[in-house]
Amino acid sequence: MDYNRSLFPYFQPILGAASGNIVGYEALARRRDENRRIVSAGGLFSDPEIANTERIEYDRIVRRLALEKFTLLPGNSYLAINISAAWLDLLDNLHAIPTLRMIDELGINHQRIIIEITETQGDLHKLAETVKIYRKNGLKVAIDDFGTGFSQLERVMAIKPDFIKLDMRLFKMAVKGGIASDVVHLLSRLGKLNGCKIVCEGIETDDEFFFGLRCGAQFMQGFLFSEATPDFAPTEKYSRHIASLRKKFLQKTVETERKKISRISLIKDLISQLQDALQHDFNLNELAERPFEKSGILRFYLCDNEGTQISSNFNFKLGKWFEDPKQIGFNWSWRPYFYQLLALEQAETTTRPVASSRYKDFNTDQLCKTLAIRLDNDRILLVDITADWD
Repeated sequence: MDYNRSLFPYFQPILGAASGNIVGYEALARRRDENRRIVSAGGLFSDPEIANTERIEYDRIVRRLALEKFTLLPGNSYLAINISAAWLDLLDNLHAIPTLRMIDELGINHQRIIIEITETQGDLHKLAETVKIYRKNGLKVAIDDFGTGFSQLERVMAIKPDFIKLDMRLFKMAVKGGIASDVVHLLSRLGKLNGCKIVCEGIETDDEFFFGLRCGAQFMQGFLFSEATPDFAPTEKYSRHIASLRKKFLQKTVETERKKISRISLIKDLISQLQDALQHDFNLNELAERPFEKSGILRFYLCDNEGTQISSNFNFKLGKWFEDPKQIGFNWSWRPYFYQLLALEQAETTTRPVASSRYKDFNTDQLCKTLAIRLDNDRILLVDITADWD
């Protein structure tokens, strides 16, 4: 089959979560099958029966057509072009990159083009050198399918991309919760710490859009708004839809935060009661009568000012307190919540609790936080609470 004549680009809009407008498009290869139906041409570029030189030529044909069509789009929106990392290995001269030549021949502003690096193959050093040339010429760079393996982390460290597109399969698993959700939030934080903008693709439902907002994605892409089409759409075509989604998200999130604040208020009240009880010879049975279980307080223990645990763990379970002395003598001074509390005491005239990051409790398998609270001059109170409010 003569693919040279049957290949052409389609364009899927990418939406800004904050503006609601179309901020750019991803160019995707399409072809007609034997029944003249328009289908994805993705399989063509991975077909081992077609020589690399032919596949690269097909890719450049689609890329050229996409860039030509993009010249007709006014404004500042961008075009994302997929380029295989493995194919960059076949470039003979890094100072004569075909994509750059196409862009210059068509007079396109370099700032409006994003090179989206696909696949995990390819020489990392050559990829990094090629990215430097793209950047030197004003192009931005994205990494596709971020989260599929360590090789992707290596790429982030090597090329410091402007955009990260989260792996679609991982993202859809993450929406359902569990460890995949933790991984996506971690990857998102990693990207933002390195100045990368986060893109979520494959958005098909309201819940997926909401999860994208929660993990800090600035840009969304998927069938919830539009599949890939042959033509460009008005910039504000989906703005009302996104405004409606943001409003729903705000309502849901405010309600969640309200419940969280109410629960934290209960925890603070119980901890205040616990502080008073610990000033004297406390009675575990009397403490158990208070609504610790309802509040999510799991345990408490005491440390000295050097971080050494000087009391048993007092664990709350099934309406009773149980004393566990195994960790007496353990030292927790290296935990951030401990040394942060001491630093705050030196910097401020009043004392206030310090909370740890969320973690999974080894004994209960629940998401938890540890609160560090000054009890008196010689003792620090540590309280473990559940933190499953997200």
